[in-house]
This record gives sequence, structure tokens and C-alpha cells, in this order.
Amino acid sequence: MITSNHGLSVGIERVNGELFVKLSVVGKLTHEDYEVFTPMLDSAIKEVPNTEVNVVVDLTHFEGWELRAAWDDFKLGLKHGRNFCKIAMIGSKTWQEAAAKVGSWFISGEMKTFATEAEAMAWISNNS
Repeated sequence: MITSNHGLSVGIERVNGELFVKLSVVGKLTHEDYEVFTPMLDSAIKEVPNTEVNVVVDLTHFEGWELRAAWDDFKLGLKHGRNFCKIAMIGSKTWQEAAAKVGSWFISGEMKTFATEAEAMAWISNNS
């Protein structure tokens, strides 16, 4: 029997009045994963007066989306794209840089890819 793990680990923090979201993505995401995650993000953004959100996404164990989950991800970007200030993606897959470029069409903030969490956190913490 082969075990297949997938899903999102979500950390939502407020640091000095700013919303900070840290995601760790494992396996192939499903529509059900987004049904859990999306209301959490919606609620966090709604509750913060300054809705500029910084996001760090660990994609080192990410294998992609099911079709419906990819659509969920696209809708999430359209809904909250104006709220994202910086999105740092951790991982070394070449498609991530292309995803960052495409994603930047739908969000108001910056997206960058990094090989390590330390590099991503340094960039996301830099307010300049």
C-alpha cells in the first residue's frame, strides 16, 4: 500500500500590526485543501485593518494541484491579490520562477523565489 500525503500547513501571525502568513505545501493539493484554507485566510484578512499580507510558501515538497484545486488557487489570487504585499516562494524547481511571473499578473505585490527559508525570510522582512 502506497501512502500519499498532501495538504497545507498554515501559520497566520500578526507582527507589529502586519499580517504574516506562512504556508508549507506537501504533495498534490486538492479542492478539499482549499475548502479548509480559504476561509482561514479570508477571516484573517478581514480582521486586520491594514490588509497588506506578506506570505512565505515552502514548496520544497509540493507536487502540483488537482485541476479543481488549481482553479481554487486562481480564484484565491483574484480575490485577495490586492492584499498581498510580498510572496516569497521557497523551493528549487524551475517552474516556480515561471509561476511567480504569472502570479505577479494577478497580485499587487512582489513575488520572488528562494532556495532557502533564510533567504526568503530576509527578503520578506526587508521593508524597503
